[in-house]
Amino acid sequence: MANRGEIALRVMRTCRDLGIGTVAVYSDVDRASPHVRAADQAYPIGPAPAAASYLHTERIIAVATRTGCDAIHPGYGFLSENADFADAVVAAGLAFVGPPGTVQRALGEKTSARRIAAAAGVPVAEGTMEPLATEAEARSAANRIGYPVLLKPAGGGGGKGMRVVTGPAELASAWRAATGEAVTAFGAPALLMERLLQHARHVEVQLLADRHGTIVWLGERDCSIQRRHQKLIEETPGPTVDGALRAKLGAAAVAVAAAARYENAGTAEFLVAPDGSFVFLEMNTRLQVEHPVTEAVTGLDLVALQLRVAAGERLPFAQDGIRASGAAIELRITAEDPFAGFVPQGGRVDFVREPSGPGIRMDSGLAAPLTVPTEYDPLLAKLVVWGPDRAVAIARARRAVRETIVAGVPTSLPFHSFVLGEPDFVAGRYDTDYVATHWGRLAPEISEGAAVAAALAGIARVRSRPRPVATEAPPWTRAAREDMLR
Repeated sequence: MANRGEIALRVMRTCRDLGIGTVAVYSDVDRASPHVRAADQAYPIGPAPAAASYLHTERIIAVATRTGCDAIHPGYGFLSENADFADAVVAAGLAFVGPPGTVQRALGEKTSARRIAAAAGVPVAEGTMEPLATEAEARSAANRIGYPVLLKPAGGGGGKGMRVVTGPAELASAWRAATGEAVTAFGAPALLMERLLQHARHVEVQLLADRHGTIVWLGERDCSIQRRHQKLIEETPGPTVDGALRAKLGAAAVAVAAAARYENAGTAEFLVAPDGSFVFLEMNTRLQVEHPVTEAVTGLDLVALQLRVAAGERLPFAQDGIRASGAAIELRITAEDPFAGFVPQGGRVDFVREPSGPGIRMDSGLAAPLTVPTEYDPLLAKLVVWGPDRAVAIARARRAVRETIVAGVPTSLPFHSFVLGEPDFVAGRYDTDYVATHWGRLAPEISEGAAVAAALAGIARVRSRPRPVATEAPPWTRAAREDMLR
């Protein structure tokens, strides 16, 4: 498992269901993390910076070959969309659990994906079809496309490195910030630019494809509630997606995948305008963070299907064999301060209480005590809730958030508590501007849950302090004993 945190645990659980042994890798700062303890074997691969550990291809493959592994699952982030890594895994005689390097080069690089989508007849957002190499090229492209525009890394997803540019004066600083973050996250500074579609919803389609030519789509997920272009809440079905639009999005996703001869799991992402028109954004050539909501409504284990496809098996169903039931919502619990612009926070988790009950699933990398490093993505856990309809799912999500306590570091839980009771969200009236227009304007100063978490953190830290051991009885004890002996 070439990853860490909750996704490493998620994959390991399916492997255990299938009777497959697991090997974890870890950086120095993750030595005591839950994914290390959960694996059958675990090996260090370097210091905390990702470039020296979780992005170090040679060290990861060396552990896999030394321990006799058959396959490497990359999770998401890190090397999951690195075509050279996928090729290196296969060259080492191992199976790569994900799309092969050829597919990743075609679709993982966003400008190439845009060209493939356009050739397949799928509408794409107006923008560049080749990576931008310099700020001057970016300025010329922005003048041609027209502001506002969006800068985004060509070589990776997850919202990292994306910057909105509303006018020429902002371009220089946005270019520097986006290229720097793209290098840190994906190892390459290349950026693309597209026209920013305002008041749109971010809707994605889950795909599965085997190497025998079968491609299916498993419904859509609305991922519009985001901060810094990174998702916080996802749900399926999309509250504004009707049957006709769903069919069009599914057909478009399959068309792009077929044109690239796709294999394994992937996600086609779209922006949907208020009038129902849509444009293709990108293809995420990996398992998505939000895949559990699709699992919740379809009853499928996407990781198990990934493993079977990587082993050369055919998908066990066709498109007409897929059934969806109910509604599901995923809340990302991150180590961020929602009252201070969602600034990531490191520190120590002192106390954890996770929710339970009907319709509740917790994909978690939490434990107490646990040190939360600042070197990686701040995602701690994913709270996934299912209900027979959206109203029940929201009610269960409210209850589950109230039950959840993470003490010691600020988390996104107060934000989720707010959103689940906010009228526009409850009515399904939201788009990608929701956080800016609602949280900043209406957010409470502090929630009951945050206050409880802070109190529990203090108690846990006091209780965890080592107690002094007396080498001899204190004077008042000796005096009392002498009185008794008189």
